[in-house]
Amino acid sequence: MTRRRVLLGLAATTLLLAGFTAAIVAGSRPAGARSASPEAIKRGAQFYASHCAACHGRAGKGDGESAAGLPIKPQDLSEGRILNTLPDHWMERLLRDGGPGVGLSPLMPGFERLLSDAQRSDVIAYVRTLAEPPYDPARVLAVPRERSGPVQPIFFSHLIHAGSFKIECRYCHSGAARGPAATIPSVATCMGCHKIVAAQGNPEITKLHGYWQRQEPIPWERIFKVPEYVRFPHKPHVRAAVACQTCHGPVEAMERVSAQTGQSLPNDLLNLVGLRPDPPKLTMGWCIDCHRASNAEGKQAPLECVACHH
Repeated sequence: MTRRRVLLGLAATTLLLAGFTAAIVAGSRPAGARSASPEAIKRGAQFYASHCAACHGRAGKGDGESAAGLPIKPQDLSEGRILNTLPDHWMERLLRDGGPGVGLSPLMPGFERLLSDAQRSDVIAYVRTLAEPPYDPARVLAVPRERSGPVQPIFFSHLIHAGSFKIECRYCHSGAARGPAATIPSVATCMGCHKIVAAQGNPEITKLHGYWQRQEPIPWERIFKVPEYVRFPHKPHVRAAVACQTCHGPVEAMERVSAQTGQSLPNDLLNLVGLRPDPPKLTMGWCIDCHRASNAEGKQAPLECVACHH
């Protein structure tokens, strides 16, 4: 009887360790990344040939027979530097809902009725094989499946601009390195690209052209704001090589920018009862903790009150 209990205990321990191992492996895999079977890739190639090749071309170069008549050239699916960071669930939404589902042109149709979930998944598996450099699941951005934050007047996806095309933050937010405010890009800055890029065929870019023609600023909804009695200059932080993501989060992985910052009642209550949770972002405690950590690394981050309150 004792021997049986020992064996059962060993079996339970083995199963428990296997579960922990599986959880660790799954947890180390970026959201939206997966490996596909050869059978799925083969099926995907067949669906791609019948539904996608007319525009994207047989090799995915964006040179299909129907591409010549389109105002926006179909995406070159072999450009791994652009596509490899995009997660599968983003591509699934694109295939299901078409371009408008992710802020792109409706010239890319949705295939919700023509292809099943499994078939669309197979197409993505095949498209991944076209990428050069090769697709690496470890480099996929952790893009949330559900969007949060306010709906903006134009569907501007930071995932596409900063994550996929890797446009430097300061190209648009040019004031960050020169003054106290990062600044919102002017309509002229946006038009610097979009006079040509997707100038026709995308309703979101048409909205941009409308603001440009009317000489109106885009009424973006503000996301980040510190209280009026706080002075936060971007310039010294940029010069100190503080990454934008330190304060703003992984914006390059956001389709719609959102933020959980500032004072928090649950956090305040925990402090009142003697607990010491990590302070929320953009609160004084969070900033002071960051300055102290920077000073421990040999930097000179001020801790005097007048540094921020004057």
